[in-house]
Amino acid sequence: MGSSPKDEVGLVRQAHSLTADLTTPDRGVYWLDLLLTATAAWGGLALAATTHGLAVGLVAGLVGLLALYRGLSFIHEISHLRPKDVPGFRLGWNLLIGVPLMTPSMMYEGVHNLHHAKDRFGTARDPEYLPLGRYSPFKLALFAAISLLAPLGVILRSGILIPLSFVVPAVRRLVRTKLSALVINPDFVREDNDRTRPDWLAQEVGCWLWCWSAAALTVAGVVPVRVVLTWFALFSLATFVNQLRTLVAHYWENDGERMSFEDQFLDSVNVPPPALLPFLWAPVGLRYHALHHLLPRLPYHNLGKAHARLSAQLAATSPYHRVEERGLFVALAKLFRRAGLAPTVETGAVERQSV
Repeated sequence: MGSSPKDEVGLVRQAHSLTADLTTPDRGVYWLDLLLTATAAWGGLALAATTHGLAVGLVAGLVGLLALYRGLSFIHEISHLRPKDVPGFRLGWNLLIGVPLMTPSMMYEGVHNLHHAKDRFGTARDPEYLPLGRYSPFKLALFAAISLLAPLGVILRSGILIPLSFVVPAVRRLVRTKLSALVINPDFVREDNDRTRPDWLAQEVGCWLWCWSAAALTVAGVVPVRVVLTWFALFSLATFVNQLRTLVAHYWENDGERMSFEDQFLDSVNVPPPALLPFLWAPVGLRYHALHHLLPRLPYHNLGKAHARLSAQLAATSPYHRVEERGLFVALAKLFRRAGLAPTVETGAVERQSV
């Protein structure tokens, strides 16, 4: 049963009043986090790709993997930042993370905010929702496994389809409407228009030139093949971890019907302390996904403080206390158990649009 509009307003008003002083992004935190993360990501990758020691390679690879995943996760934060919040951060992130992984911020900007639209969430118009809770366990496993192909997807998009799109209008329309959004709903079509933002166009060209340059340097022997294979492996595993996180970010029970705001919140998940591992598999505030849906303007570095306040001060009967899970594997086990019992959805929509 959905809540009344009065109840929904009450929950939002309480949450806003308790966290009003936490809405300003700390520019120093953003920049320091990004720079340290990028250093660990590329340093770990470089060491893993060049060392002759197995133990050193494995440790460096793990550090590179987790840092690369954390760096990628900033794309979510960027989609909520206004340019004046942290000046230059979008450009810095694209140069350090987005373009080298051929996953620029324009693939999430203007898309993710639709997932937060109250009249879209959980419906066929939501780019980031599928009734995964009604999928069979096999389809859930396929949904997770398909993410391992993400590096192939971005190479195809950046190295072949983007340059081709500048000379073939039909390919351009395909790239802009179906292959320029990070979504899980394969039926989502991004609005196509002729007013492409100059910075978005620059991101696409940057990915194209990066892809061709990396390929040329590898063929010429300047960049060892092992470096490319390590990049591919770490990127693939990072997107797989993200796909597992996606599976536990919501309960995925809705099947296209419009939902009340409280029901949208109750479909979302927090994995708060004392659990420690979510810091690694749900970084940059993603462990507080339900809180983020309640207060999407809160910067990631203040979500922990906000959660502590809300947990302590909201009444025991508040819906806020009903959206917590203890950890990744516990939440995944619950999802697969529900999937095994629930009627399955007949759909082929199990692929993440990663290109």
